[in-house]
This record gives sequence, C-alpha cells and structure tokens, in this order.
Amino acid sequence: MKKTAFVTGANKGIGFEIVKQLGEAGWKVLLGARNTQLGEAAVAQLTSKGLDVEFVAIDMTDLKSIEQAADTINKNHRELTLLINNAGMPGAFSRSFTDTKEEDLRNAFEVNFFGTFRLNQRLFPLIKANEGTVVNVSTDMASLDHMQNAAFTLNAFDYNSSKTANNAMTLSMAYEVRDNGAQVFAVTPGFTTTDLNGNAAGGKSKEAAAAIIVGYATDGKRHNGEFLDEKGVFAW
Repeated sequence: MKKTAFVTGANKGIGFEIVKQLGEAGWKVLLGARNTQLGEAAVAQLTSKGLDVEFVAIDMTDLKSIEQAADTINKNHRELTLLINNAGMPGAFSRSFTDTKEEDLRNAFEVNFFGTFRLNQRLFPLIKANEGTVVNVSTDMASLDHMQNAAFTLNAFDYNSSKTANNAMTLSMAYEVRDNGAQVFAVTPGFTTTDLNGNAAGGKSKEAAAAIIVGYATDGKRHNGEFLDEKGVFAW
C-alpha cells in the first residue's frame, strides 16, 4: 500500500512544496487548506504532473472543520503514517513585548497552538497505531535558548510564544510514544521568504525550506523528541 501523508496549510508556500516533494517521492498526499477553491486549484496543479494528491478542507481556527477533516482521514485513510503540521499564522509579528496586542496573541495561538493541538489529538491515535510520524513545523524564534543567546532575533512575542507552546506540545507527544514505534518532533526550516513574513528578502526559497522538513520526515531515522534545523539538533 502506498505511504500516505497529511500536510496542513498546503495550498501555497512551504506547505505546497512539501506536498509536491512528497508526491514526487511516491507518497499519496492529502493536501489540507482552509480555502476550498485555492486548495482544489493546488491539487489540480499537482495531479496534472502525475502526483497522487487529494484535497482535505481544514480551517485551523474552526473546531468543526478540524473534526470533519480528522473524521474523513480516520475513516478513509487508515493507512496514514505521516502528519506534517505546517499551517501557521504570524499574529501581527509584533516587534516587542510592549507592542504586543492581546488580540494578536490570541489569533496566533488559535492557529499555531490550539488548532494544531485539536488536530493532533484527533489523529495521534491513528499515527501511534501505525507507528508513524508527526512533524510540528516550528521556528528558530520558538527556541528559548535562541531568544536568549542569538546575536539578533525578531522579538515577535505573539508569533514566537505560540510556537514555543507548540514546541512544548511536541515534547509532550514525544514523551507519550517514547516506547512506541511512532515519533514526534519539530523542525525549523529557518528564515524563508514566504507570504507569512510578507515575502521578506534574504530568506531561503520555499523549495529549500520544504526539503529540510521532508528530509527529516522521510529519512528513516528516529528523531523522537528532537528539535531540528538544517544542521541537526537545535536547542529548545
């Protein structure tokens, strides 16, 4: 049976490239996106190249949508062995703690933490049963060590803290499968030029960022409980 993966936030950017690269490697990929029109257009683009890709509607801010997506996968794709939680939003990319607005903090947490938490809880039993892999896509700025010790970092408290909470979720999930064949880990692709940061100049390409994530997700090694960047283990 063909290996099956589910990638969220995948109608564009890094997520789209993850789906493309997995498809090119022979995976069946469920492409998750909030916007049905954009999601189906992305699927059409990839299937026209001969890739095995299917659209799954999922709005990470909507519990009912998450439940419906998880129910569809649990019913129709029991063979799922890879979940890549790529969907994310920046909040307002506040530039300091002082400038952070509670509304922006809540918006960032709603997608980056709570939405991902809800999806993980509903698909984790299947992943565990199949001894599969969960990859929570993170950021350098989620690392408390990085925030404390880097020569320069973007002090975007709304975005960063939501991803730090996501890292804590990664470790909790990883602890639960420490004696199981399943694994859960986090990957930061590093600074990448995407819509999330307004296509800021100087970042790596979406293709290169996706390759880092796909590489760790499919290398056959055990990374349970690790936080990884392109060079290897990254400090929490």
